[in-house]
This record gives sequence, structure tokens and C-alpha cells, in this order.
Amino acid sequence: MAFAPEELRVLRRALAQALHPAPLADTDVQDCLRLAGSVDEAVREAGRQRTFLLADLARYRAALPGAAAGYLELLDEALGAGHEPGAEDLAALRGLPCLPEAAALLHRCRLLAERSLRARLAGRSLPPGPRSPLHALPGGRAAAGEDGGEQTPRPAPATPR
Repeated sequence: MAFAPEELRVLRRALAQALHPAPLADTDVQDCLRLAGSVDEAVREAGRQRTFLLADLARYRAALPGAAAGYLELLDEALGAGHEPGAEDLAALRGLPCLPEAAALLHRCRLLAERSLRARLAGRSLPPGPRSPLHALPGGRAAAGEDGGEQTPRPAPATPR
């Protein structure tokens, strides 16, 4: 996002005001409100561009392998814009093994997908509350004789009558 010189002056005044509170003139308040509106519009526009980029990426993916060059370029752009590669992206890249650009993007996408998965798994926590006690299951280490203890004999299977 780029700011015009006037917008930077307004932003600088707003930050100075936040650090050293003092009464604001009406024109300063109006300038801050206009700047906030401009930032909101820029955020909405970025969202629209992202939606368009992802829709375009899906169209190119559907046209593979004929649209490989365009797909690779769009995927690279989407990754730069924060797109997290999904299973369909990984499958599409695996379908283009002869292109070195595809191999490089596949490696990058695998790393991003793994990092995203780890972050999601790390974000999940156990619900608070008491845990149930752990119970030993029959046939554990003691039954195998691994802990130095006696191996417990197994009962003989019953013979059917």
C-alpha cells in the first residue's frame, strides 16, 4: 500500500496525537477520517484483487497442462500475496514434472503447506478441564518381558465343543 505525501502528513499528525494527546482541530479530525476511509477502501480493493487472482488461478489450473506458463506465473503471484497452497495446487504442480519452474514452485508450496499445517495444529489446544486417568492395557511391556519382570503366562484358548 502506498501513501500520497498529504496522506503521510495526516498519518504523521495522527501518530503524534496518539503519542502526545492534545485537543485536535476540526480540520485534523476530518483529515484523519478521510485517511481512514482511504485505507478502508484500499483494504476492500486488495480483497477484490485477491478474489479475482484466486478465481483466475483456478481457471488456469483447470486448463492445465496447456496453460502451464500462465498458471505458474499466477501461482507465484498468489503465493506472494499470501495464498496458502491447497491440495489442488500441489496436485497440479505434480502433474507438471518436466518444467523446472513447476518443480521449484512445488518445493515452495510443500514448505508453505507444511508450515500452515503446523501452525493450525499448534493453534489447537486440549479443552481445559480434568483429564481422565491413564490405564495400562493388557499385553504391554510387562507382558512382553521387556522390563525385566516375569512374563505372565497366557491362558490357553478354549476349545470349541
